[in-house]
Amino acid sequence: MRPLLLLPLLFLPGASSAGEEAPAGLPATVARDAKLTVEYEAKGTFFEGPTFDPKSARLYFTAFKGKGSQILRLDGRGKASVWLDRTEGVNGTFLSSSGRLLGAQAYGHRVMSYAIGKDGPSVTQELLEDKSLNQPNDLCEAPDGTIYFTDPDFNKRKTSAVWKLPKDGKKATKVITDMPLPNGIKTSPDGKTLYVSDSHERHWKSFPIKEDGSVGAGKVFFDPPTTDRREPDGMTVDEKGNLYFTGRGGVWIVSPEGKWLGLVAIPAEFASNACFGGKEGKTLFITCQDRVYSLEMTTRGAQFAARRK
Repeated sequence: MRPLLLLPLLFLPGASSAGEEAPAGLPATVARDAKLTVEYEAKGTFFEGPTFDPKSARLYFTAFKGKGSQILRLDGRGKASVWLDRTEGVNGTFLSSSGRLLGAQAYGHRVMSYAIGKDGPSVTQELLEDKSLNQPNDLCEAPDGTIYFTDPDFNKRKTSAVWKLPKDGKKATKVITDMPLPNGIKTSPDGKTLYVSDSHERHWKSFPIKEDGSVGAGKVFFDPPTTDRREPDGMTVDEKGNLYFTGRGGVWIVSPEGKWLGLVAIPAEFASNACFGGKEGKTLFITCQDRVYSLEMTTRGAQFAARRK
C-alpha cells in the first residue's frame, strides 16, 4: 500500500484549553520522515481493538460489518485472515501478562480470554458473564493483574460504569459510576493512574488507583483544542507514560502531566483505537473506519518496555 503523507499539524480554533499554544510540528515520539501507511483496508468495515502479540509477531484487531463481528489477524501488508468469527461483539482487546488476548464482548455481556493459537483461539475462557451489563466496550489489565473495563449505556446514559475484575476473578465491582459514556480505558505503566475517555462529554479523565484497586475522584485530564466534535475513543500508552488518545480528528499525544505534545491528524476518517507493536515495539497501529494504519515511532509501547525489565 502507498504511504500517506502526514498532514501538517494545525491549531484549530475553539480551543477548550485556554491559553494553550499549538506544538510545532509532529511530536518527538514520531520517527523522522515517518508516514502513515495503510496496512489493511476494507470498505464498509469499522475496525477497532488492535493488539500486537510479540510471540506470534502479529497484529490482532476487531472488525464490524453490518451485524457481524470478527477478530482479524494481519498477515502482511494488505493481507488479513479471520482469526475468530462470530465474536458476539468483541470490541476492545488487550494482551494480558500471561500472553492471552482479553476481549470486551459487547453483545454477549462478557469479558473473554483467548489463548492465542495459530489458526484461532486454542483455549477460550469466560472471565465474567453478566447479562445485566450494558455492553462491555474496552478493557485493560493493570500491572498487578486487575482488569478494568468500560460498560457504557449508549441508549440512556444512565447506567454506564467502569468495572474492575480482580486477578482472582472472584467478584467484579463498579469503580466509576458518574461518567455518562465511558469508552476507551488504560492504566499508566506504573499502575497508579486509570485513564478513561468519555464519549458524551468528549474529553479524557484520569483517576488515581488505590491499593485495593478502587479509584479516587477523577478529573479532566485532557480536552483537545479542536472544534472537531467527534467523540473520543480508544487509547494506548508508551514506555515514558505518554498517552495516545484516538478520536476528535486523529491521535492526540499527551504527556503524563497532561501537556499536549502533538497530533497525528486523520481528519477524513474516524480514528477508533491504537496500539504499539512491531519487532521493537516502535510501530504505532491505528484502527479507523475502513482502514488500519501504521506509523513508525521513536519510542516503544509500555508493554514492550515492561517485558524487557
